[in-house]
Amino acid sequence: MSDTDLRTHAEEVHDQFSDHLDVTVEEILDRLETLVGEYSVPVDEARRSVVSHYLDEAGLERDELGGRGGNDTVQIEDIDSAERWVDLTAKVVDLWEARSDAVGQVGLLGDPTGTIKFTAWAKSDLPDLAEGEVYRLQNVVTDEYEGRFSVKLNRTTTVEAVEEDLVVGDNDEEIEGALVDIQSGSGLIKRCPEEDCTRVLQNGRCSEHGEVEGEFDLRIKGVVDDGTEVHEVIFDREATEDLTGITLEEAKDMAMDALDTTVVADEMAADTLGRYYRVSGPTMGRYLLANDTELLDEPADAESVLITARSIQ
Repeated sequence: MSDTDLRTHAEEVHDQFSDHLDVTVEEILDRLETLVGEYSVPVDEARRSVVSHYLDEAGLERDELGGRGGNDTVQIEDIDSAERWVDLTAKVVDLWEARSDAVGQVGLLGDPTGTIKFTAWAKSDLPDLAEGEVYRLQNVVTDEYEGRFSVKLNRTTTVEAVEEDLVVGDNDEEIEGALVDIQSGSGLIKRCPEEDCTRVLQNGRCSEHGEVEGEFDLRIKGVVDDGTEVHEVIFDREATEDLTGITLEEAKDMAMDALDTTVVADEMAADTLGRYYRVSGPTMGRYLLANDTELLDEPADAESVLITARSIQ
């Protein structure tokens, strides 16, 4: 990411806190550059970490922060980063049962460009959204998990019913190719157990909640070469178990026997690298999220796969 892009993030964070803290754009930029440049933290994670730091310093809750006062009006396909305050018009495609008392509603929003998950906090005291209805939602904040973006409705969100219908688009994609790389952060991982936080721990730390006792999970961050271009694909626990035949419990046993969690990713790589798959699912940002995976009989060209794999490493 360029210095200009980081400065844009810093300026936006500054706009959010300018009424609450005496902090400069340069101070915020310095924190972002340290996280991204020195510690190789992804930009979205770095921004979340910096925002969390200033929330603590200001004694604010996240939904007390609000937007910038002049949010961008976006379509769902435009949402490609976290911690952005936006406005959108969308149709309630589906409502799901909330798994936490802290959540008032959770479900799926859609517009002509695709679909996205939404969460409305119970404490925000917002009007309930009705399935099949279209709403103008102002001042919602974007979030990201495993490449899948979502929006959060909070106490500053305004909800306005719209007397129109929207045709909801499909953002699914299907690719065929050889799995040529399994990236770091794959295999047996630990996630933050805090409510509504499932971030992957790095050295036992959550970027937002600090040192926590994590919960085990499985995932693969893979690269599929279709012969023309490469695609970054995320397989969640269910997709990883289907792809590798290794269950979460088996992975935990493997790691315990070896006293090393990396053996799980190594075993998965040995079983899958160089094999040819058909993968389909929604695209979120740069990632394809694997919903369905099929092993194909046609073998990948071994020499081509080897060249691609070497270029990635």
